[in-house]
Amino acid sequence: MRYLAAAVALLAVALGVAGFVYGEADDSPGLQLLSALLVIGAVAIGVRVARRTR
Repeated sequence: MRYLAAAVALLAVALGVAGFVYGEADDSPGLQLLSALLVIGAVAIGVRVARRTR
């Protein structure tokens, strides 16, 4: 279960970074905000899962 959560968090971070880059090219502040929130949320959930499994 821990590996699945880590893989999902990593995928969410990658998707968020891609969205942030695309938002920068498209000059879309809304997409950049949503992408940043996605990355922050994925990192927070990943840290939470890592702390609970120890």
